[in-house]
Amino acid sequence: MHTAPAPLFRDPIFDGPADPTVIYNREEKTWWIIYTQRRANVPSHHVSWVHGTDLGVASSDDHGATWLYRGTLNLEPVEKGRNTFWAPEIFWENGVYHMYVSYITGVPDSWRGNRDILHYTSSNLWDWTYADTPVLSSHRVIDACVFHADDGYRMWYKDEADESFTHVAFSEDLRTWKNLGRATQDQAQEGPNVFSLGGKYWLIADVWDGQAVYESTDLTSWNRQAGNIMQGAGKRMEDTNRAHHADVLTLGDRAYIFYFVHPTQKKEDDPLGSHLSRRSSVQAAEMKVIDGRLCAVRDEAFDFYLPDL
Repeated sequence: MHTAPAPLFRDPIFDGPADPTVIYNREEKTWWIIYTQRRANVPSHHVSWVHGTDLGVASSDDHGATWLYRGTLNLEPVEKGRNTFWAPEIFWENGVYHMYVSYITGVPDSWRGNRDILHYTSSNLWDWTYADTPVLSSHRVIDACVFHADDGYRMWYKDEADESFTHVAFSEDLRTWKNLGRATQDQAQEGPNVFSLGGKYWLIADVWDGQAVYESTDLTSWNRQAGNIMQGAGKRMEDTNRAHHADVLTLGDRAYIFYFVHPTQKKEDDPLGSHLSRRSSVQAAEMKVIDGRLCAVRDEAFDFYLPDL
């Protein structure tokens, strides 16, 4: 059995990796974690530490056993200045890497300002060319997830202009998107992620109390599973708090969830205050469907192996 390291990764520069996505680099033949590089250890005014963020890179050439910090992605600017990139969604399609990433102008010290989701393309995962900005339900949209089904592509995302509900849009070509409204109806959430496992489609979303779970047979109608997964603390090193903004990687009939945790943040702490409250670690767990329910194998031993593709 191959055991996932815990933590899977800590950022050695700013100590604040968030919103991880995991993808295979076909040129290097390595696995990459690409993430929002929050500046957790930098003294800053209010919430400016979560803005002005680059997209960090860690790679593994031993099937996920160890991870090496490599730097940040090279993105073609859409305007001058120091700007903010959050929550990359990256996938390989027809010989091209595509990225949908949340974008904010400048480095705000509050939660104000427009947010848009930008579309970039790349041939090597390092260097990214701006393609377009999808027209979505508002200019307060973040946290894209894109899923390719038989009839086309669907994008789920958080719309802060609609009480932070998850919305969905449809495209046949990754260029023109038709907005379809709310995808889920029960509560505000962020970081939606959609995948197929065990004969069903699943949508998970960060509801600030673990991950809400929804199931579907058609990617349109979603039923919520009773109880959130990964609500509280895990038992492994640095996994001592609830799971935030996750990405699920499916490999055949196996699936792994990658998420971040604030391991030294306590309930009575100001979550935006000190380095100890801000810092984060990336972790991995196994996802399974057991008796029709989606479950996360977080504390028990599980086989963690990322194969060459």
